[in-house]
Amino acid sequence: MKSYRLSLLLVILLLLSGCGLETKTFEEFCENDLNDVSKIGIVDGSTGYEVTTTDYEKIQGFIGEIKNIKFIPDDDQGKRDGFRYSITFFEDDDRTFQFSETYLNGNYYHTDPDIHPIVDGFFTTIELEEK
Repeated sequence: MKSYRLSLLLVILLLLSGCGLETKTFEEFCENDLNDVSKIGIVDGSTGYEVTTTDYEKIQGFIGEIKNIKFIPDDDQGKRDGFRYSITFFEDDDRTFQFSETYLNGNYYHTDPDIHPIVDGFFTTIELEEK
Protein backbone atom coordinates (compact mmCIF):
# COMPACT_ATOMS: atom_id res chain seq x y z
CA MET A 1 0.00 0.00 0.00
CA LYS A 2 2.89 2.35 0.77
CA SER A 3 4.43 1.86 -2.67
CA TYR A 4 1.05 2.54 -4.30
CA ARG A 5 0.72 5.84 -2.43
CA LEU A 6 4.28 6.79 -3.25
CA SER A 7 3.71 5.98 -6.94
CA LEU A 8 0.49 7.97 -6.97
CA LEU A 9 2.22 10.92 -5.32
CA LEU A 10 5.02 10.83 -7.90
CA VAL A 11 2.53 10.78 -10.78
CA ILE A 12 0.64 13.74 -9.31
CA LEU A 13 3.86 15.70 -8.83
CA LEU A 14 4.93 15.00 -12.40
CA LEU A 15 1.59 16.17 -13.72
CA LEU A 16 1.71 19.34 -11.66
CA SER A 17 5.25 20.19 -12.65
CA GLY A 18 4.57 19.72 -16.39
CA CYS A 19 7.56 19.57 -18.66
CA GLY A 20 9.24 22.63 -17.22
CA LEU A 21 8.39 24.93 -20.13
CA GLU A 22 7.06 28.35 -19.36
CA THR A 23 5.58 31.25 -21.28
CA LYS A 24 8.22 33.81 -22.19
CA THR A 25 8.46 36.80 -24.44
CA PHE A 26 10.65 36.55 -27.51
CA GLU A 27 13.16 38.91 -25.91
CA GLU A 28 13.48 36.62 -22.88
CA PHE A 29 14.60 33.77 -25.14
CA CYS A 30 17.39 35.79 -26.74
CA GLU A 31 20.71 35.56 -24.97
CA ASN A 32 22.46 38.13 -27.17
CA ASP A 33 21.73 41.84 -27.29
CA LEU A 34 19.07 42.37 -29.96
CA ASN A 35 20.62 45.75 -30.77
CA ASP A 36 23.64 43.87 -32.15
CA VAL A 37 21.68 42.05 -34.87
CA SER A 38 23.18 43.18 -38.17
CA LYS A 39 21.39 40.86 -40.59
CA ILE A 40 18.18 38.85 -40.70
CA GLY A 41 17.52 35.96 -43.06
CA ILE A 42 14.04 34.49 -43.52
CA VAL A 43 13.28 31.26 -45.39
CA ASP A 44 9.77 30.56 -46.68
CA GLY A 45 9.10 26.94 -45.70
CA SER A 46 6.67 26.35 -48.57
CA THR A 47 9.02 27.50 -51.35
CA GLY A 48 12.51 27.45 -49.85
CA TYR A 49 12.98 31.03 -51.03
CA GLU A 50 15.21 33.09 -48.73
CA VAL A 51 15.34 36.84 -48.26
CA THR A 52 17.87 38.79 -46.22
CA THR A 53 18.28 42.35 -45.03
CA THR A 54 21.10 44.28 -43.44
CA ASP A 55 19.06 47.49 -43.14
CA TYR A 56 19.51 48.29 -39.44
CA GLU A 57 16.31 50.37 -39.19
CA LYS A 58 14.21 47.59 -40.73
CA ILE A 59 15.89 44.99 -38.51
CA GLN A 60 15.23 46.98 -35.34
CA GLY A 61 11.67 47.73 -36.47
CA PHE A 62 11.01 44.00 -36.92
CA ILE A 63 12.60 43.14 -33.57
CA GLY A 64 10.56 45.89 -31.93
CA GLU A 65 7.38 44.29 -33.28
CA ILE A 66 8.20 40.77 -32.06
CA LYS A 67 10.23 41.24 -28.87
CA ASN A 68 7.18 41.36 -26.56
CA ILE A 69 5.24 38.56 -28.24
CA LYS A 70 4.54 35.76 -25.79
CA PHE A 71 5.62 32.26 -26.73
CA ILE A 72 3.28 29.85 -24.98
CA PRO A 73 4.37 26.19 -24.82
CA ASP A 74 2.16 23.78 -26.77
CA ASP A 75 0.76 20.89 -24.77
CA ASP A 76 1.77 18.52 -27.57
CA GLN A 77 5.55 18.59 -27.95
CA GLY A 78 5.55 15.71 -30.45
CA LYS A 79 7.80 16.04 -33.53
CA ARG A 80 6.36 17.88 -36.51
CA ASP A 81 7.44 18.36 -40.09
CA GLY A 82 7.82 21.63 -41.96
CA PHE A 83 7.58 25.30 -41.08
CA ARG A 84 6.04 28.47 -42.48
CA TYR A 85 9.07 30.69 -41.96
CA SER A 86 12.49 30.15 -40.44
CA ILE A 87 14.13 33.30 -39.13
CA THR A 88 17.88 33.67 -38.49
CA PHE A 89 19.61 36.55 -36.72
CA PHE A 90 23.24 37.37 -37.45
CA GLU A 91 25.88 39.56 -35.88
CA ASP A 92 28.23 40.33 -38.73
CA ASP A 93 28.56 36.89 -40.42
CA ASP A 94 27.94 34.85 -37.27
CA ARG A 95 24.56 33.19 -36.87
CA THR A 96 23.42 34.04 -33.33
CA PHE A 97 19.80 32.91 -33.13
CA GLN A 98 17.41 30.85 -35.24
CA PHE A 99 13.74 30.08 -34.75
CA SER A 100 10.50 29.50 -36.58
CA GLU A 101 7.09 30.88 -35.79
CA THR A 102 6.20 27.82 -33.71
CA TYR A 103 9.57 26.24 -32.85
CA LEU A 104 12.13 27.85 -30.60
CA ASN A 105 15.03 26.34 -28.62
CA GLY A 106 13.89 22.79 -29.35
CA ASN A 107 10.27 23.24 -28.23
CA TYR A 108 6.93 24.01 -29.87
CA TYR A 109 4.95 27.13 -29.06
CA HIS A 110 2.01 29.21 -30.14
CA THR A 111 2.20 32.96 -29.84
CA ASP A 112 0.10 35.76 -28.42
CA PRO A 113 -0.42 37.82 -30.44
CA ASP A 114 0.02 35.69 -33.56
CA ILE A 115 3.54 36.25 -34.92
CA HIS A 116 2.72 35.02 -38.44
CA PRO A 117 1.29 38.28 -39.87
CA ILE A 118 4.33 40.20 -38.62
CA VAL A 119 6.85 37.75 -40.10
CA ASP A 120 4.85 37.43 -43.32
CA GLY A 121 4.71 41.20 -43.75
CA PHE A 122 8.42 41.59 -43.06
CA PHE A 123 9.26 38.79 -45.53
CA THR A 124 7.11 40.39 -48.22
CA THR A 125 8.67 43.82 -47.67
CA ILE A 126 12.20 42.44 -48.02
CA GLU A 127 11.20 40.30 -51.00
CA LEU A 128 9.80 43.31 -52.87
CA GLU A 129 12.96 45.31 -52.18
CA GLU A 130 15.13 42.53 -53.61
CA LYS A 131 13.22 42.44 -56.92
